[in-house]
Amino acid sequence: MKKTESRPKDLLGLEYLTKAQIEEILNQAKPMKQLFTRSVKKVPALRGKTVALVFFEPSTRTRISFELAAKRLSADTISIAASTSSVQKGESLIDTVKNLEAMNVDYLILRHSSSGAANLISGEVKAHVVNAGDGAHEHPTQGLLDAFTIFDKKGRFDGLKVVILGDIAHSRVARSNMWALTKLGAHVVVCAPPTLIPPGLPDIFEGKVTVSNKVDEALEGADVINVLRLQLERQKENLMPSIREYTELYGLNLSRLALAKRDCIVLHPGPMNRGVEITSEVADSHQSVILNQVTNGIAVRMSVLYWLAGNPSLSHSSHVEELSRMETGQ
Repeated sequence: MKKTESRPKDLLGLEYLTKAQIEEILNQAKPMKQLFTRSVKKVPALRGKTVALVFFEPSTRTRISFELAAKRLSADTISIAASTSSVQKGESLIDTVKNLEAMNVDYLILRHSSSGAANLISGEVKAHVVNAGDGAHEHPTQGLLDAFTIFDKKGRFDGLKVVILGDIAHSRVARSNMWALTKLGAHVVVCAPPTLIPPGLPDIFEGKVTVSNKVDEALEGADVINVLRLQLERQKENLMPSIREYTELYGLNLSRLALAKRDCIVLHPGPMNRGVEITSEVADSHQSVILNQVTNGIAVRMSVLYWLAGNPSLSHSSHVEELSRMETGQ
C-alpha cells in the first residue's frame, strides 16, 4: 500500500489512526514476518537508534516482543522497571521520561497502570512514544497483532463476525480490537455479564459493535472468538458472584466453541487462566491461534517501530528486494 497520509509521531491508540494507517502497518508486517525465515534475522533499519522499554506493570509477552522487534531492526534497547527506577524515590513520570530523552533515547515504549499515561508524556518529549498498555484505555500493538493474525488466517475483515468474550469493562485489549476491527470492516460482538460491559458501546462505534449478555447467542456463527481474562486486579468491587459461576456461564469450552463456524479461530491476548475463561481443550485445539499471536506480535511491533521512524513503506510485491538491501546495509 502506498503512503497516502502523514504518519503520527507516536502510537497512542488505534482510536487515533485511520483505516489506511492501520492497513499500512499490517501490510508492512508481512515482510517483517518473512524475515523470521532467514538465516540472519536482523536488518539495519534502526541501527544507531535506542529503544527504552519503560514498564510500570508486569509483562512478559509484550516487553520481550518489543525488545526482540527492536533488536531485529538493529536498535539498542534498555529496559526499566518501576521497582528499580527513581519513581520509587518520588520522581514523576514526566521527569523520568525527560531524563531518558536527555540520554538520546529515540523511542519510549510505555506500559502504565493509569489510562492516558502515554498521551501525557507524548507532548513532553520529542522521542517516539508507543503505548504498550495504559490502564483500561488501549493496547494498540495488541490490537494490531490480533488484526494481523485474523487476516493471516481469514484473508479478509469484511463480513467477519468477531466475538470478544470476557471482561470488556477493564480490558484495554478489547478497546483496541474494537477500534481496529470496526475500521477494517468486521462486525464485533462483545459478550460478558452486564456488570463487565461499559455503557454506550454501540453509540461509540456507530452501530458496528453489538452488545450481548447471552453467550450461546453471541457465539452462534462466529468467525473469530477473542477470549479475555478476568482482570480481577483492576476491579474495584465484586462484579460477579464467583469465578466458578463466571466459568459456568461465560467460559469458552468445546461445546460452546461448536456453536461457532467450523473454521472459527480462537485468540487470547494472554496471560491465560486455564479453566476460568478458557479450557485447555480449546486453548490447545487446532482452532487456537494463540501461539501464532505471539509470533505475529514481533512482526507487527517491528512494523510499528519502522513505520513511526518515517521509513519508506515496504510493499508486499517488493519486500524481498527491500529486505535484502537492508540486510546488506545498502
